[in-house]
Amino acid sequence: MPLRKRLLVRLLSVSALIAFCSVAATAWLAVTTTTSALKEEQGQDLAADNSILARLSGYAATHTGWTDVQRTVRDLAAETGRRIALTTVDRTLVADSAPRGTPLPPRAAATVDPLRTDTYSETGAQLSGIDPRAVGPYRLPAKERARLDTLAARRRQCYERYGLQATVVRTASGRPVLSTPDGTDPTGYGATVCEDGRLNTPTPTEQKALDELSDLARPCLNRAGPDPGGRPFPLFDPGGKDPFGGYLVAEYAQSGKEATARAAQRCILTARRTQLEPYVAPVAELFLGIGDQNPSRFDMSAANKAKVIGAAGLVLAVTVAVTAVVAIRLVRPLRALTEAAQQPPELHVRVPVTTRDETGILAEAFNDLTERRERLEAQRKAMVSDIAHELRSPLTNIRGWLEVVRDGVVEPDPPLLDSLHEEALVLQRIIDDLQDLAAADAGTLRLHREPLRAGELLDQVAAAHQVAAGAAGVALRTEADAAAWLDADPVRMRQALGNLVSNALRHTPADGTVTLAARRDGPDVVLTVTDTGTGIAPEDLPHVFDRFWRAEKSRSRRTGGSGLGLPIVRHLVAAHGGTAEAACEPAEGAVLTLRLPAAGPPADDT
Repeated sequence: MPLRKRLLVRLLSVSALIAFCSVAATAWLAVTTTTSALKEEQGQDLAADNSILARLSGYAATHTGWTDVQRTVRDLAAETGRRIALTTVDRTLVADSAPRGTPLPPRAAATVDPLRTDTYSETGAQLSGIDPRAVGPYRLPAKERARLDTLAARRRQCYERYGLQATVVRTASGRPVLSTPDGTDPTGYGATVCEDGRLNTPTPTEQKALDELSDLARPCLNRAGPDPGGRPFPLFDPGGKDPFGGYLVAEYAQSGKEATARAAQRCILTARRTQLEPYVAPVAELFLGIGDQNPSRFDMSAANKAKVIGAAGLVLAVTVAVTAVVAIRLVRPLRALTEAAQQPPELHVRVPVTTRDETGILAEAFNDLTERRERLEAQRKAMVSDIAHELRSPLTNIRGWLEVVRDGVVEPDPPLLDSLHEEALVLQRIIDDLQDLAAADAGTLRLHREPLRAGELLDQVAAAHQVAAGAAGVALRTEADAAAWLDADPVRMRQALGNLVSNALRHTPADGTVTLAARRDGPDVVLTVTDTGTGIAPEDLPHVFDRFWRAEKSRSRRTGGSGLGLPIVRHLVAAHGGTAEAACEPAEGAVLTLRLPAAGPPADDT
């Protein structure tokens, strides 16, 4: 059977396919869900880290030191579930949400410096430069703030009269700034009359700080180049996008001096940092870790759960479908076998062979068994008929002669009694043969084994049949190998060989020869009975050892024999662990061979 057709290979292939699909689906789900969860977690972590850094940068921008930052750190750790630690540049611990003595992570996550930050943005975008919450000397006192609030309210009301809606936004320093939707220019509404310049004029506090800034920036700006407009350096424009130096940088850029504009911008930024440095906390290193209250990671979202359920359902459906197909293909021939086995025995039902795997082999074996059972049933019926026929003839003869003797028609003289005795002996032989076959079939045939020289066995059988051979005009010869020894029951072996010789004498014409031979053939001893009779037809050879089989289809007892001799020979030889075979060459007679296990001579044999 080809390997690909074996049932085991097919089952293993299906199992491997299902396992591969399951593993592939599981791997795909694991990769997609984990990747999605990691991206989501990374986004959440990044947002949380930025939020932490922004909060601490805001603290540093509004405080001159880190003295009271411990509470802020603990609040942030409780909100985000992260461990937060602040140290100085030389790793001196400033604040830590973890218990004292807990080692710091190997590397700092960020540097908290409100004068050099790129993480703070009220709208979520990243900015660079100085934290806008670091205002220092630009923080307005309450009196100036109230005056500016009044000016901002008047300008807003003026805008509204021209149909322009504006809102007041307060900066970190306390200065109010008007914001129009989408940055709408009031000029388009004709509201330029509302801009009297008073709201954008620096207050005394701001002017003082601006003068200080001008003094700090002027040496650097002089090196960068003069004001393109020929005016003093305009360092403050509260309503502009870049209040500090934006106007100056823009004029440099418009005059084609981009390099000078960038140099001026750096000068102003450096001066502002120098001005604000006393008003902000010193630079600190920020360390982030996983806190004890950190929320569970990789929680599946509804979409990921749907993917898992869908993929699992798909794999389950494919598995059920493949299993159902394979099961149907496997069960169909088994059901046919079951239905055939449940039919009445006399129907001898056969099943179709649809596959060439183990199931197909089982179906073929079942059909062979059905055929053998059918043949055995036919043989049983034939045997019953044969036994009835074999017993009927002698019983009919005995009954007929007894009835005529009883009626006084014939006198019971010695010849009649001899004839009746011969018929009784025929009945006895048939019954003895049937008894031997029954014992062999039941496995109760008793053997009395002993070392036996094959040559002596042949001589004894030849001597017992010498008279019959002489009467038939047939020569009886023996040929034996001196090394041929058997471990056998001598009585049963003489019975087996006697049946063969008797059969050979019946089928050998006058002047013929029957030869008994014994030879050693490796571990076996081969006994043969060869005759020079008419032989056996090739189509009859398979039936030679069948019960009640005769070559004469007329079932005549003219040549003698009951049809049980050769079956008895086969059973006797099988009981000794041997085999019986028949062979024939056309017009050369028959050769019946008995092959038995060889044995060594007894220890005292010379």
